[in-house]
Amino acid sequence: MNLEHHFSVDLEWLGNRGSGTSDYRAYGRDHVVRAEGKDDIVGSSAPAFRGDADRWNPEELLIAALVQCHLLSYLHVAATNGVVVTAYTDAAVGTMAQTANGGGHFTSVTLRPVVTISSGDPELALRLHEEASEQCFIASSVNFPVGHEPRILLA
Repeated sequence: MNLEHHFSVDLEWLGNRGSGTSDYRAYGRDHVVRAEGKDDIVGSSAPAFRGDADRWNPEELLIAALVQCHLLSYLHVAATNGVVVTAYTDAAVGTMAQTANGGGHFTSVTLRPVVTISSGDPELALRLHEEASEQCFIASSVNFPVGHEPRILLA
């Protein structure tokens, strides 16, 4: 079975301050990401790269995609394995290394899910994070390690 799914987003740069990209400091990094039928995501670059700290930056959005994907994969494998999840939080962190040429790349992201269950085996609930990671489309698409430090709480 070879299923393909297609996704689309639109982006509009809002940072032209009158002289475009005439100088590195002359333009703003603000932009809007849109998808049909959804609220806009207001973005910028990270403050370290002259961006607006009040807006989402691409690095945060990448970590958010990993966190969301793991959550959704975990809820699926929990449900199919008889583990009843009643609460789930995560406080993920990522590390990015900047290179001498001004580029960079993520070197790792660590997810720290705290899962509350009301029934099911707590040890199984812990192990299911491995299966969820294997099923996560986003984690399977990145070229850096995505670690997990899960905790299981009993309701």
